[in-house]
Amino acid sequence: MTKIKICGLKNQAIVETTVEAGADYLGFVFAPSTRQVTAEMIREITTTVPKNIQKVGVFVSPTLKELQRTIEIAQLDFVQIHGDIPTYQRKELAVPMIQALNGQAVDLSQQIMKSRAEHLLLDAPMKNHRYAGGNGQVFDWSNISGNLHQQLQQKTFWIAGGLTNENVGEAIAYFNPYGVDVSSAVETDGVKDRQKIQAFIKAVKESKNVSTTR
Repeated sequence: MTKIKICGLKNQAIVETTVEAGADYLGFVFAPSTRQVTAEMIREITTTVPKNIQKVGVFVSPTLKELQRTIEIAQLDFVQIHGDIPTYQRKELAVPMIQALNGQAVDLSQQIMKSRAEHLLLDAPMKNHRYAGGNGQVFDWSNISGNLHQQLQQKTFWIAGGLTNENVGEAIAYFNPYGVDVSSAVETDGVKDRQKIQAFIKAVKESKNVSTTR
């Protein structure tokens, strides 16, 4: 079953709604964003989250010290990094990493090979957007074909960027990903929407992974 991450959560009520709806991963944005939170806030609003639900901190070009502090205070299970990744030894980072990559990058294959992260996430390019991720834009899926598609199947990877309850089934069939990640599509006027979260998770659970060679 494809894993589900709902990102950009900011309060305990919506965290509990997301857990009840069946999400596997909860995403909290620590980078500059309209969804930005603090480590102290996340520790407070996730006290009722079951141990099997993974808490993911989202960062843009963080320092190692920033990561270590936030992991400890917010009690994160994963970090997701957009942009530059700090130099570190594996023992210095207490949790696994999800590295975000531009799904349209011309050198995507090389970036995948060079990555030290346990998970990869393919997202839309930033272009003229102010913030990394969460912009509701779909990247060109056709960039992931042939040998690149086969290369990804050897990795634990996520798909993000403009996913909705209408297109997530198609994304799952096309990519056969480990997980899917959504933020803006489950919001109304910039606020997480209970019904949209439930609809997105329902759509994922009704979808099927289809392993193909493109």
